[in-house]
Amino acid sequence: MNGLIMAGQLLLGLSILVILHELGHFLAARAFGIKVEKFYLFFDAWGFKLFSFKIGDTEYGMGWLPLGGYVKISGMIDESMDVEQMALPPQPWEFRSKPAWQRLIVMLGGIVVNVVVGIFIFWMLTFNYGETFIPNDRLTNGVHPGIIGKEIGLKDGDKILAINGQKVIRFEEIITSKVLLGNPKLTISRNGKAIDLIVPESVLNSISKHGIEEFIEPRVVAHKISQVTAPLKSSEKSSWFKDKEEKIYTPAYDAGVKAGDSLISVNGKAIRFRDDFTTVVEASTGKTIALKVWRNGTELTLNPKVTNDGKIGVLIAMAKLPTQHIDYTFFESFGVGTTKGWTTFADNGKGIWKMITGKVSARNISSPIGIAKVYGSEFDWYNFWRLTGLISMALAFMNLLPIPALDGGHVVFLIIEMIKGKPLGDKFMERAQVVGFVILLSLMVFAFGNDILKIFNK
Repeated sequence: MNGLIMAGQLLLGLSILVILHELGHFLAARAFGIKVEKFYLFFDAWGFKLFSFKIGDTEYGMGWLPLGGYVKISGMIDESMDVEQMALPPQPWEFRSKPAWQRLIVMLGGIVVNVVVGIFIFWMLTFNYGETFIPNDRLTNGVHPGIIGKEIGLKDGDKILAINGQKVIRFEEIITSKVLLGNPKLTISRNGKAIDLIVPESVLNSISKHGIEEFIEPRVVAHKISQVTAPLKSSEKSSWFKDKEEKIYTPAYDAGVKAGDSLISVNGKAIRFRDDFTTVVEASTGKTIALKVWRNGTELTLNPKVTNDGKIGVLIAMAKLPTQHIDYTFFESFGVGTTKGWTTFADNGKGIWKMITGKVSARNISSPIGIAKVYGSEFDWYNFWRLTGLISMALAFMNLLPIPALDGGHVVFLIIEMIKGKPLGDKFMERAQVVGFVILLSLMVFAFGNDILKIFNK
């Protein structure tokens, strides 16, 4: 069921964006009197389609292959590879009969719509929900670095002061592109001293491997154990079992740990923060630990055995993080939304460039499988539209890449035509389309392979 919800959200989000993208081409073509023969969501590969209907000169429909969509513009060498039409004399309603500048606008139409849609989504989200963030100066206990944070030199209790000399106002800034893609200098406070640390450009590779949660998070006070029947990884099934009521019993449950127990110490180390607890437990893999708790006015020592994943199967209740909320007016929201949209667009460019230059692994490329996971297994309107806005800006950037078969490839060829004063040959365009298809298919196979390997943790 969770998989269906993730797939459904992805399919809905992409369908909306694909229809709007193709609508951009459609409207631009019709504005210049160019005939549009087909407008399809998904591809009707080998002539198979789910349904279709015709209005005027255009056939509208839905194909069976959910890998995007297309509009077939008369007199244009595109994914339809309609060479027979191109062999006939040009007609005044055809794409090839129009001036280069008009054809350029038609090819940019889908990209422009994706940018406008992305900015509009961020604008409306900002207006309706405002912004809630964690004020960095109120994190009096500093931060807790995960595996990745420790690799770059961060320690428990460090306080992040600045990024490239600019004061950090919101904690969330630390996990944005200016840190993850910018190779920045972090200024931290440790035991009253200011220290500079450089975030390596390879940090994104580590995040792809371990997850963003292993980078850095606020350091929070641990109060008590909130849940004992916490599910563990499938590799630890030998450590616990389910009864007829499907309750999950963990090593902590077997040792007598109960929800509501207040944490005192683990193996003699006093517990104040959650990382105090996890550090000792994770260092005791496969061993029995001495967990001292306070229960109903009595101090107890319990002895759960730590699993091979460094867990005992509990969830810890923690002090609530400080937050601040800002509401924006309708017009203020436009400025904030526009900034978010263009930042997302630029981030795609930075990420692609780092992959091209080898500073970031291409293993970070995700397929629809990875995107569906980001949508999540629970439907939430804010999360759905936020991710759809991000994908809209990503689609705009990807379609602008100078790859034949993408809009950006056609744009490059049209610019060359405008410089030369004459169009490129039909044979060249046909071959370029084939090359573009091969490139896109290879990228798709690579992306799916990435996500499939990630499922198996390889």
